[in-house]
Amino acid sequence: MISNQILQSTIDGLKGITRVDLCIIDTEGKVLATTFPDADKYIGPAAAFVESPADSQVVQGCQFFKVFDEHQLEYILLANGDSDDVFMIGKIASFQVQNLLVAYKERFDKDNFIKNLLLDNLLLVDIYNRAKKLHIDTEVRRVVFIIETNREKDGNELEKVRSLFGGKSKDFVTEVDEKNIILVKELADNESYDDLKKTADVILSLFPTDANHSIHIAYGTIVNEIKEVSRSYKEARMALDVGKIFFEEKEVIAYSALGIGRLIYQLPIPLCKMFIKEIFDGKSPDDFDEETLTTINKFFENSLNVSETSRQLYIHRNTLVYRLDKLQKSTRLDLRVFEDAITFKIALMVVKYMKYMESLDY
Repeated sequence: MISNQILQSTIDGLKGITRVDLCIIDTEGKVLATTFPDADKYIGPAAAFVESPADSQVVQGCQFFKVFDEHQLEYILLANGDSDDVFMIGKIASFQVQNLLVAYKERFDKDNFIKNLLLDNLLLVDIYNRAKKLHIDTEVRRVVFIIETNREKDGNELEKVRSLFGGKSKDFVTEVDEKNIILVKELADNESYDDLKKTADVILSLFPTDANHSIHIAYGTIVNEIKEVSRSYKEARMALDVGKIFFEEKEVIAYSALGIGRLIYQLPIPLCKMFIKEIFDGKSPDDFDEETLTTINKFFENSLNVSETSRQLYIHRNTLVYRLDKLQKSTRLDLRVFEDAITFKIALMVVKYMKYMESLDY
């Protein structure tokens, strides 16, 4: 359960303090971590010590100790040195490793619980029973963040986020697939959605981006009970997907900011195709030339204001009116009329959504 790297780091630190060499061997006779080069010569004695009823003994001038996890033998720890305090140091070292086992097991149990909670794999009664057993508060404000990068994910990325939030026992950092890191963050009563954006920006700063590496962070709505955490997770997942379609330029996207894109994302593709066919008589708004599309987008950006749009496009007002009239003739939609403008805007978003879904199929 504990990685060899953690074990090695632990005994290296203890040796640095005590100047006593230490070694950890598993019950199958494999050296997991050591501070001296000839540890292999103790594999045989360690195997014999496993079968011994003693919890500690001296073999070949080396102190042997058993390390248990809930009465189950996990490791043999060796303390090797000339100091008179070798026995005491070995006892301290084995106690430290045993505490590590407890801590990592507790983290593993909590991590497993949070994963199943996110994925809706638990009955309601199990949620509250297991949360109580793991000493996890059930009625506090929480929100779920999803961090996705296009670089190859390794343990370092997960540890980066854990170093920022995992030290707090009330926040949980985990992963449920190969692409995403999940943060379940507990919030104070005075924390708002503005604070969530600040948290996302802090996470963003952990992962420098360049031309080859990008990152997207999405978060759901704030929930008040542990049973609702899975809803915040589903919202964050939807925000991640919808953000890629309609907000490509944004690295951070909130579920509450998805607007009409959230509704379009849930439409079946056949219904989308039917809508485009009915509105544009078989044509697609995506077929317009670059000049027309630029005009349309700028007109929407300026809230259908003809004067401001023509100024920003550096064209005469009459030229803009001519383009809008031409568009009206081909589509029967007058973008100067609010209802027609909404129809056209939705159509553009629907086409974008269809293209994104088609790209996933390939």
